[in-house]
Parts: sequence; C-alpha cells; structure tokens
Amino acid sequence: MQFDMEALPPEKCYKVLTSTILPRPIAWISSQSASGALNAAPFSFFNMMGENPPIVTIGIMRHPEGRYKDTAANILETGEFVVNLVSEDLAQAMNITCIDAPTDVNELDLAKLTTAPSVKIKPPRIADSPVSLECVTYQVIETGPHQAIVLGRVLLAHVDDRVILDADRCYIDSPALRLIARMHGSGVYARTTDLFEMKRPTYAEFFKQS
Repeated sequence: MQFDMEALPPEKCYKVLTSTILPRPIAWISSQSASGALNAAPFSFFNMMGENPPIVTIGIMRHPEGRYKDTAANILETGEFVVNLVSEDLAQAMNITCIDAPTDVNELDLAKLTTAPSVKIKPPRIADSPVSLECVTYQVIETGPHQAIVLGRVLLAHVDDRVILDADRCYIDSPALRLIARMHGSGVYARTTDLFEMKRPTYAEFFKQS
C-alpha cells in the first residue's frame, strides 16, 4: 500500500505518520508567558538532534482554532522553555495537562503538580520529573500555518540523584527512569521496560565472522 502524502489531506497524513513512527519520546514542556502565566503540555514530536551544542527539537502543531498553541506562543514570545521527561508514575498527571483548557488556565494546577525554580531560565521545571532540560530557543523553523519546528539549546539538565551511577562519567541508570513513550491512536502509550540488546558490529568483525 502506498500513501501519496502530497495528495492526502493533513489529518490523514497525521494518521499515517503517528501510526508508524513509533515509539515517540514525550517532551512535557513547561513554559511561561512574558506576563508570567505558566503552561504545561506534552509533545510527542520530540527528540535530541546533537550534542555540540546540545540540541533538542520539538514539532509544534497548530491549535484547532487556527492559532499557535499556548506552549508555542510562550516559546516564541520568551525564547525559554523546560523539557521535562515523563516517568510511568507521572502518566496520569501528564494526561491531565493534555486538556483543552482556556489560555488563562494553568495546567500545572489542574494536575496538582509541584514546580521548582530553574537555574538559568525563568520558566520553572516540573519538580517530580526525573529529568528536566532547561532550554533556550536556538532556531524556529516555520513549516506551515501556525506549525513550527523549535530547536532548543539545552543549558542545564536536572537528573534525579537516584538514577546517577557515576556523576563524573555521566553514567545514568536509564532503565530506572521508567520513562513512557507515545504510541498510536488517541491515547496509547508504551513503557520502556521491555528491552533487548545487540552489540554494534565493526566492519572488521563483520567480515571476520562471515
């Protein structure tokens, strides 16, 4: 089966992509408007894109009303945001922040979440998140009407002390984070606990064994 993405309407392109590009990590973004209004929302169009400088990317889709979503508006206005990662025990709280609340409603309050001050930027981080990345806007690429790719430069990473194996070597017990990921459909998620391991081959070893 072939899907002509140039011929399909946007809502069907969305279905094809979100049903096949799996699993997707979740950026639970806390942001703040210039007037100080707080906002939190999860985004699954998210990943890391480099380490020198450390860059993360977030895909922002337009609001159904044809405007930028509150998170995007805040990022465009202030250039600052925090990417908080979602552990399994925070899944329900994260889901609450998906709510279609009015602009003046703080989703952090609705989900009864505690915030903690950031070190280098104004928006606070979600205190219960096992990992929070303080970011400033590196570049914004507009890809459509009120749709954009935000490249964020990570200034500081907060990582829960309980998962630190060796701070000097930056060794982290990744499975202990118990992060969740976005899957297909309107509300399907995956745990990151069912793992398997493969050794990455070298060119020399590959031909030595064959």
